[in-house]
Amino acid sequence: MRVAIVGTRGVPARYGGFETFAEQLSARLAARGHRVFVYCRQRYPETIYRGVRRIYLPTIRHKYFDTIVHTLLATFDLLFRRADVALYCNAANAVFTLLPRLTGIPVALNVDGLERKRKKWNRIGRAWYRISERLSTFSPTAVVSDAEQIQRYYRRRYGKETSFIPYGAETGKVGTMKTLHRLGLQPGRYFLYVSRLEPENNALLVRQAFERVETEMKLAIVGDAPYAASYIQQVRDTQDPRILFPGAIYGTGYHELLSHCFAYIHATEVGGTHPALIEAMGREALVLYLDTEENAEVASGAALPFQRDALAERIREVLAMDEEQRRQWRRRAVERVKQRYSWEAVTDAYQRLLEGLAQGRKGRREDG
Repeated sequence: MRVAIVGTRGVPARYGGFETFAEQLSARLAARGHRVFVYCRQRYPETIYRGVRRIYLPTIRHKYFDTIVHTLLATFDLLFRRADVALYCNAANAVFTLLPRLTGIPVALNVDGLERKRKKWNRIGRAWYRISERLSTFSPTAVVSDAEQIQRYYRRRYGKETSFIPYGAETGKVGTMKTLHRLGLQPGRYFLYVSRLEPENNALLVRQAFERVETEMKLAIVGDAPYAASYIQQVRDTQDPRILFPGAIYGTGYHELLSHCFAYIHATEVGGTHPALIEAMGREALVLYLDTEENAEVASGAALPFQRDALAERIREVLAMDEEQRRQWRRRAVERVKQRYSWEAVTDAYQRLLEGLAQGRKGRREDG
């Protein structure tokens, strides 16, 4: 197949969950012999990355126009690329999926979570996402939900059946520790938080809870965000010398931090399946997660939930555990990822979906 992936910032992953998804899926599809191209917002010297062709198109660097403008340009470009099938990411892009369908290109849309609940959006932004949810039910050829909670939401609210395909993660610890050494961290002696530093991801809650805990361990708050300067300033406003803010870290450094932390704190409350949560579990981290339906769907039974006002207490509990208890939680986490969130299984599911859409297009052409 010729497969186009549209609606992310591109590859390699240098931002969030959709970018990680685009990189992992596109590279695996390319390794299986498919011709895959991914639309990117940043220009790179090399056109080919992990067997995938990168197509650069410009955008407007603004919170409300970045995704929409780039996806619009990518959609017009897609019409001339002769793709057999396209995979769009983000429900906000639903309006653009109709045009390729009208020109004969079947489209799958990964809607992610309920983005309209994010605090960064104003009234117009939330309205756009609400309208996009409705458009998602009929504009694309097929809809993908990455969490069963989101699948149930679309069924209940819109009567729309979606294909449930979760994100994936690799398993096993990374042996290297270069990033730990650079940051002055010791293996097994720090808590880790990783996310875009936006209000609904609750970095401020994590920092304030940690400040109330007496421990010699450190807390590394890893992440950044392009349009959240005021909130990031709030998060960083601490005099606690135990807390580090190294900014965004990707690739091997990110996986080193996951592999060697004492515990990973996941505090995101908006969205579907969060890749960082699965990745931490896959790296055998002891995981504490904010108790939402979506997070519990991923981590239930393999990680420790906490309520918004009880994170400090949960941190004290894991510090007081004996090492065998902590090992048991880590084993449960990695086993759950192996059973449910393998990247190869995720790629199998997307390949079946995309091949089915492409075959449907071929059948319609033959009938015509």
